Formats: sequence, structure tokens, C-alpha cells
Amino acid sequence: MRCALSGAAQTALGVSDSAVLAHAPQGCNYLVDGAFSWQDCDYAQTTTLCTKLCEDEIVHGGEELLARTILEAKELEISALFVLSACGPEIVGDDIVAVCEDMQPQVDFKIIPIECAGFRGSQYDGIDIALEAMLRTLAANECPKIPNSVCLVAPHANANPTWIADLAWVKEVLAKLGIKVVATLTHETLLSELTNISAAEGVLQLSHDAGYKAVSYLADNFGVEPLCADVPLPIGLTNTRRWLTSLAKRFNAERIAENLIEEGERMVTETCRRRWPIARFFYRTPAAIIADATIGIPLVRFATEEMELTPALVALRSVRPEARRLLDNELNNLGIAPHVLYGTDVYATRRSLAEVRPKVVFGSTIERHASEGLDVPYVFEVVRPVRQFRMLNREYFGYRGILNLLECIQNEWSDRWRSKERRYAARW
Repeated sequence: MRCALSGAAQTALGVSDSAVLAHAPQGCNYLVDGAFSWQDCDYAQTTTLCTKLCEDEIVHGGEELLARTILEAKELEISALFVLSACGPEIVGDDIVAVCEDMQPQVDFKIIPIECAGFRGSQYDGIDIALEAMLRTLAANECPKIPNSVCLVAPHANANPTWIADLAWVKEVLAKLGIKVVATLTHETLLSELTNISAAEGVLQLSHDAGYKAVSYLADNFGVEPLCADVPLPIGLTNTRRWLTSLAKRFNAERIAENLIEEGERMVTETCRRRWPIARFFYRTPAAIIADATIGIPLVRFATEEMELTPALVALRSVRPEARRLLDNELNNLGIAPHVLYGTDVYATRRSLAEVRPKVVFGSTIERHASEGLDVPYVFEVVRPVRQFRMLNREYFGYRGILNLLECIQNEWSDRWRSKERRYAARW
């Protein structure tokens, strides 16, 4: 995982009609550039700036340079400027909050300072820091509630390399249930949506890795009701059914949800009967799940029920107490007791794989390399980073998501049996 500055940049770049200014050395600014692709930003329509701190500013402070850069941004046609601070300026004591307050009367756009130095934590911590700064600065007024409405929190805190498809599936389902989305924190989010976010009746958190503080803030300050908080995200048949049922019950849309569930499960069943996925060959095979909590927790039930694997190791990249409780509940409900790791890294993953010796690993390209020499036949690369380049977004949520996951598994199984040494000439 990357640092807090990266997570804050991912979040800020999800706000439309704004720019991001990194108060950082040029090297740290590459984290902001990397966040472009994660938010699926158009380079022609999104602006990033950097103070490009050098030795003098790192030693003596760069507040004056930050003020000059903010003034230079007056030429931009934007509604907001997010100012992110890196490790160096925070260590030497640059006060970006004070600089932003001094410069605010001199510019037409709103300035939002976010103190998100890399040493403050992981990218998930950076997401929480940025969300808190946005809500405290922009969501200041309580608005009249919009009936049957929700806001969505932290969809980008997700290791699905095409998480935008998951978000699109959620919005599609909400529309069918007659539920209005007031705002999405954050992806293509307008400032007006942030300002009026308190109008939402409920809040749906689309990550088990970040966003808990934002949900609590909305609940405590504006009475926005947390929804589906005690169920995993909708990956797999059972999780999707539970998630849809819980949501529909709150908004009195049970009949619509029942139809969606019946139609979706029929589509998955009929497709599997026609395509014969090889998941049946993995019956009771020991498996390891190494992912973020957002994908990893619902994958436990998917692997256990849909694929009939035996999870022997569950290693999550984050250590949120809420995610711990959710995973514990899932394991108790399923009646399984795998080895569990929180806040795992490459070394801990490699060591655990050597102890458990699974035959199947759900993970990333990193786990493929970590599994070398351990006699792990199958590594399903389902979370970031992955080898496979994906031009189109493909969801993991919902019923199409089940088939997308099965397709990844099918392709890995086929590749496993392809000869790596010999190539045979065609008979003709």
C-alpha cells in the first residue's frame, strides 16, 4: 500500500471542477499523478499543481512558495483547490492551514487544506483524512431530508482494479429500488453535492478499508443513517442477496429486491450450466485469500459457498477494528477457522503461505511472486496490482460480478495446463 498522501490525492481527484496542489517535492508529486488513473481522470480536464520543494524550502520552510503557487492558480477556472502536504513540509513546520486562510480572500475559489503527510499512515488513512477535511469544510449546513435518498462513501478505497464498475452497479441497483443518490464521496463529485450531502436519509459505505469516520461524522452531525453496516459488500450470491434484502427493507422495496435477486441468480445459474466453469474441480481445496478488506471479507463466503473451497488463510492489508468484527462474524457464521492476518505485508504473506501450503490463492501479482517455490498451483489475480491489462471496467459486485470472478478463475485454470516448455506443430 502507498502512503497517506496517495490516499488523499485519490480522494481529492474524485471531486469535479477542482484542482489539487501538492505542497511537496517533485518526487512526492508522482503519487498525485498516480492517483489520476485510479480515479479514471481525464488528463485534459483535471489539473494538478506542485510547489516542487527543493533543498532550501525543505530546510527553511516553504510557506512563501505555497502562497505564491496558490496565487498563480487564480488563472484556473475551478471552484475549489485542495492543498495536500507531504512529509517534508510538515516535518519542518509549514502551516498550510494558516497559509490557506491568509490566501482565501485573494482568490475566487474555495481552498481546502488537507494535512496528509505520508507518515500519518497508509493510503486508507489518507482517504479518511481527506474525507474528514471535505466534510468539515464543505458540508457545513443541515439541509432538508430528501425522501428515499442515500450518499455513497469511499467507493475508491477498493482493490478491485476496475472499482468504478462496482460503483456503477450500486447506482444501477439503487435506481431500480427507487433510491436517489445525493452524493458520492468521491468520484465525479460536484461541490454542490458535497454541500448538500446532509440531505441524504442514509449512507452506504462501499469499502471495509476506509470511510468509517466519514460515516460516523454524517450520522453524528446530520442524522444520516448508516445502512448495511453489518453485512459484507455484495460479492457472491449470498452476500448480494443479504445486501439487497437489507437495503430494500429499509426503503420498503422488498418486492423489487426479490425480483432482482430471482433474476440475477437465474442468470448466474443458467450461464454456469452453459459454460461449465471449472470451479467444481476445487471441492474442499485449501485456499488463501490475500486482499484488502473490501474484497477479501466477502470473498471468504464466495470461496466457501460458491466454490466450496476450504479457506485456510485470510490475510487483509488493513487493520480496521470494524473490519475485524465483520470478518469474525463471517467466520463464526460459516463455521470455519482459517489462519487470519491483519495489516499483512509481502514478508508476512510469504511466511504464512509457507506454513499453510494452500493449493489456491486469491490475491494479486505480488502474491503470485510470493508463492513461487511453495507448490501453489493456482493464483487468481483478482485484486490490484494485476498482470492482466483491463481496458473495460468489470465489476465484482452483484451477479455479473460473480461471472467476472469465475472467468478470472477459469482463465487461470486454463493457463495452468498450457505447456510452458513445448509447442506442438499443427497437424495440418
